[in-house]
Amino acid sequence: MRITVWNENFHETTQPQIAEIYPHGIHGAIAEGLAERLPDAGIRTATQDQPEHGLDRETLESTDVLLWWGHMAHDDVSDEVVERVQERVLAGMGLIVLHSAHFSKIFRRLMGTTCSLKWRNEAERELVWTVNPSHPIAEGIPSPLIIGQQEMYGEYFDVPTPDELVFISSFSGGEVFRSGLTYRRGNGKIFYFSPGDQEYPVYHHDDVRNVLANAVRWAAPAGAVAQAPSVSNPARDWFSTDAVAVGSAS
Repeated sequence: MRITVWNENFHETTQPQIAEIYPHGIHGAIAEGLAERLPDAGIRTATQDQPEHGLDRETLESTDVLLWWGHMAHDDVSDEVVERVQERVLAGMGLIVLHSAHFSKIFRRLMGTTCSLKWRNEAERELVWTVNPSHPIAEGIPSPLIIGQQEMYGEYFDVPTPDELVFISSFSGGEVFRSGLTYRRGNGKIFYFSPGDQEYPVYHHDDVRNVLANAVRWAAPAGAVAQAPSVSNPARDWFSTDAVAVGSAS
C-alpha cells in the first residue's frame, strides 16, 4: 500500500507554539502514527510549498491513499492540482480528509456543497461516539474516544448525506457533530474525520492514530488504481439470441 500524507504546513512554520506540538509537522505526526500501525506500507509526505504542492502526476499515480490536512491557505492550492487529485479519486485512489480540510477545494468539489459548519475554539473536551460499530474504520476504537482538548465543530454541517456515518462527536458546550463520514465518488472511497486542530496534540493520540490507520486500510483500492468510470458503447447486445445461447451453454 502506497500512502501520501499531504499538509498545508503553514502553522508549524510560522507559529512556534504549533511547532512545539508538531516539531516534524502535522504531516510528520500522521505519517509516524501510520508507520507504527502499517509497517509494510510505503509512506511519504508532501507539503503545499513544494513544486506542484508535492502532488505532481507521478506522485499521485503512485499513491493508493492520500491524506489531506489544510486550514489557512485553501485558496492558494492550484486548481490544476485539485483537478489532478479529483481525477485520481474518481479512478479509485482513497482520500482521507482531515479537520479543517472540510473547506479544502478538493473536498468541496467532491461534495458539491459549501461544507460549512459551526465552530468555537475554547479547548473543549470532545467525545467521539461510534454509531456504526461493525464498520472497519471503527474496529478497536473505544466509544467514546475521549479527546481532552479540541476545537468544537458543530451542526449544521453542509455536506451530502453520507454513504455511512461512523462517528458522532459531542462537546462540553452541548453541540454535536457528524465527525466520521464516508463517501464514494467514482471508483474512490472518501473518509472525513474532524478531530485534529493544530493547537492540540490530537495526532499524537493513540486512538486517533488507530482511526486513521483503519481508514487507510478501508480506503485503499482492492486492485490497482485504474481510471474513472466513463461512458461506453458496448457492441455486444446481451439480450440477443446469440448472447442468451452463450449464457445458457456456460
